[in-house]
Amino acid sequence: MSRLWVTGYRSYEIGTFGDKDPKIEVIKYAIKCALKDEIERGLEWVITGGQLGVEQWTVAVVDELKSEFPNLKVAMMLPFKDFGNQWADNNQEKLKLLRAKSDFVDSVSNIPYEGPRQLQNYQKFMLEHTDAALLIYDTEFEAKTTFDYNIIKNKQEQAPYPLTLVDMLNLQDYATEYEELNSEKHGFSE
Repeated sequence: MSRLWVTGYRSYEIGTFGDKDPKIEVIKYAIKCALKDEIERGLEWVITGGQLGVEQWTVAVVDELKSEFPNLKVAMMLPFKDFGNQWADNNQEKLKLLRAKSDFVDSVSNIPYEGPRQLQNYQKFMLEHTDAALLIYDTEFEAKTTFDYNIIKNKQEQAPYPLTLVDMLNLQDYATEYEELNSEKHGFSE
């Protein structure tokens, strides 16, 4: 497996507020751990979108991992031209910075948003250009990622397509592990 589609919750769907929200650090830690597991299995490319939340945090995590795994690459595939242009200025700036940190950036559709068909084409593109998926998503807490989850499940009915789900229980485990690591790092261990 060399190409992994990573997606998941948008920041507003899980109630993160600002870049310093502790939930973000836990989710980034979970992404980092999951990606390290995939690297051991031959991961070369992480392919994600530019949505606020898991997708942008993934680009940041890959950028950090490159010091340890210099051959790891990240592609930011956007569903349509001018993606993010309607966002607040600070969010547009974040997207611009993350695009610059990506090894490859392109849009699946070369025209601005016209309708849901572009998003369906985006999902199809992601399935066709990846070997597996990692979703930070819990089926008990539906959100926009439900659409990606469902299309992946449909693909699995026709052909093998590995899917790793990091759900709320997994995130709680990662939070505990992250807290323990930081306590030890700062000399707070028992």
